[in-house]
Amino acid sequence: MSRRSGILEFAVLGLLRESPMHGYELRKRLNTSLGVFRAFSYGTLYPCLKTLVANGWLIEEPGNTTEDALAAPLAGRRAKIVYRLTAEGKEHFEELLSQTGPDAYEDEHFAARFAFFGQTSRDVRMRVLEGRRSRLEERLEKMRASLARTRERLDDYTLELQRHGMESVEREVRWLNELIESERAGRDLKGSASGESAQENTTNGAPGVLPRSGGILRPDSPDDTAT
Repeated sequence: MSRRSGILEFAVLGLLRESPMHGYELRKRLNTSLGVFRAFSYGTLYPCLKTLVANGWLIEEPGNTTEDALAAPLAGRRAKIVYRLTAEGKEHFEELLSQTGPDAYEDEHFAARFAFFGQTSRDVRMRVLEGRRSRLEERLEKMRASLARTRERLDDYTLELQRHGMESVEREVRWLNELIESERAGRDLKGSASGESAQENTTNGAPGVLPRSGGILRPDSPDDTAT
């Protein structure tokens, strides 16, 4: 399994843990709540769903709303399929939530993991946040070293681009420091304490969850709020 398909499977299981969904509704939630999946198509999503069904983590059920029942015969097509998480699927997702290996710190995987922090234990959240911060600090050190070596050979615009990238990483490190401090103090982000998931906060436009700008996740950018 590729890293990207693994992230998609993780996100699908997480969203279906909240409630069963049609494929269209699921794709919409992936696009609006988790920006890393904005470019995903049905051609990517449905093979993923079929794999999860084959593994016993999801089951397919016919749509049971009046609208579905009436629309399908009139349109000459099958009723929409609803995907529901099985007990085995829930157990598998909880196992994935508990993992804190290096993949959890990478840009796209961290975005998906953070979206489901509302369902993640505090100690796991801490390990993921601290791992992400460590990864970014290493990245920042390399960027500074590279800039010091090449500064004299760069034109003003390339130099400004390098500085912009460094500032983006520095902002995320400061954001992570704040999150880690809150976790250590036993404070949850707004909404988490009342049982809202991270992706719901994003959909509702709440600050501090998953916006992406310049390839870096930051809590202060409006660019990727749901539309």
